[in-house]
Amino acid sequence: MSQPFDLLILSNGPGEIATWVRPVVEEVRRQFENVRISVILSPCPHASGREADIVASYPEVDRVQGAAAFWDFLLWGKTAEHWEWRDRGVVLFLGGDRLFPVIVGKRLGYRIVVYAEWEAQWYRWVDRFGVATQKAIDNAPKRYAHKLSIVGNLMADAQGDTDANPDTANTTLGFLPGSKPLKLTLGVPLSLAIADRIHPLRPDVQFIVPVAPTVDLETLAKYADPQFNRAISALNWPGGEPIFDDGIPYLVTSSGVKLRLWTQTPATEVLQQCALCITTVGANTAELAALAVPMLVLLPTHRLDIMRAWDGIPGLLAHLPGVGDSFTKLFSWIAWKWLDRQAGGSRLAWPNIWANEQIVPEFVGQFPPEDIARYAVNLLENSAELARIRQNLACVRGEPGAAEKLVKLLTGNGE
Repeated sequence: MSQPFDLLILSNGPGEIATWVRPVVEEVRRQFENVRISVILSPCPHASGREADIVASYPEVDRVQGAAAFWDFLLWGKTAEHWEWRDRGVVLFLGGDRLFPVIVGKRLGYRIVVYAEWEAQWYRWVDRFGVATQKAIDNAPKRYAHKLSIVGNLMADAQGDTDANPDTANTTLGFLPGSKPLKLTLGVPLSLAIADRIHPLRPDVQFIVPVAPTVDLETLAKYADPQFNRAISALNWPGGEPIFDDGIPYLVTSSGVKLRLWTQTPATEVLQQCALCITTVGANTAELAALAVPMLVLLPTHRLDIMRAWDGIPGLLAHLPGVGDSFTKLFSWIAWKWLDRQAGGSRLAWPNIWANEQIVPEFVGQFPPEDIARYAVNLLENSAELARIRQNLACVRGEPGAAEKLVKLLTGNGE
């Protein structure tokens, strides 16, 4: 489009904002000078409430509306600040319900482009789909296959240069305990407990916690405080105290082990220097895969209410009225036994889903922290295995360039 036009991006959760929206808006600004970029967020069960502030911090974005005002916009076309719209424009879907861009695009009379990864919907009304793999095209009705183009995985673009290697002489282990309250309830003290048990075995290992952009230091520290987080005393895990050392924030366990809190976002640079990361399930696993950083993925079931923070079908079932508690008890009992019997192990982390096999280890159940600590130490001392994991992750993440290809679809240049 040579004339000025509006680009309206629809998105929702923190993972999509960090790994989809950010590389796309950067690429839009690279390709176009005459575009006004607006981002409207829809409600997301994984959101922290700070997503609009994060999007607003992206210099490429002109206007942002938070999720609280979404339904008025979807139903009546009214934004909270009474935005006006140009005659020419594109609606780009980058997270949420795939019906949303259809409704909004038809109301505004804009071209509709959807990033659909592996499965597309609403073929008749969407102008173009950018998908990650050939499978999405194969699954589409033949009469609409011409609307689908393989652009690749946006996750690979979100991380910039992924060729950096960790400094093996200065071993760093990263902990990514999550961003949602229920995940942090177990994730923070579990990270402290694992670090406490690794330190006597490998005193040279340095620990770092890249703090999620939707979590501030004060909030994170609460989940290390036994007075706030009752899971700590219930599980007999160590708490932690926040300190500043030369202006650098740390969490320090009762035995004196220090975990540095990294607040710069995106945390690409520090993650690239990690020999290994220990992470919860979710978008973290995709981001680490994009960087080809070896990881251990944990899905703890030490407390039943924590299962309500899970992604996917287990999380939905755990929320069902009347049967949610029964399900969590049943799943807690059978999950690890069932998954352990599978030939390829569990496939809950994104790289394992992409590869359709377990290329990074997953631990599900009520595992002792010392078991994870010993496994992590053994892995840190096995350079060949770490190299194998990095190579497998590099294969499944795909090549960068998805954002460029997707943006070309906005005006039809990618056709």
